[in-house]
Amino acid sequence: MTPDELHALCLEFNDATEEFPFGPDTSVFKVAGKLFALSALDSEPLRVNLKCDPDEAVRLREEHPAITPGYHMNKRHWNTVIVGDLPAPVVRELVEDSYDLVVAGLPKAVRLRLDRP
Repeated sequence: MTPDELHALCLEFNDATEEFPFGPDTSVFKVAGKLFALSALDSEPLRVNLKCDPDEAVRLREEHPAITPGYHMNKRHWNTVIVGDLPAPVVRELVEDSYDLVVAGLPKAVRLRLDRP
């Protein structure tokens, strides 16, 4: 997956936005104002921080050397994923899971507006 593909993927979800609170080099992707992905899209190798269920995070780290505890994040709830070391469908699923996990924590009215009960 290329940086452009990761960028497009993160923005294809309902109400997804991109912000740059840490400077022009770090893209922060949010839904309803809540972070679900963070990446320096020009980094080599390409990495992305994604929210993850704590139990699932441990399992993923054990199965994939390309998935490590979230860099500069709460390591219980966030993983850092080296994008190029995983198949694109796996990365897509991890990004979608991160988005869904954040949406699940939003108020019901917002979830319904996003069509994610």
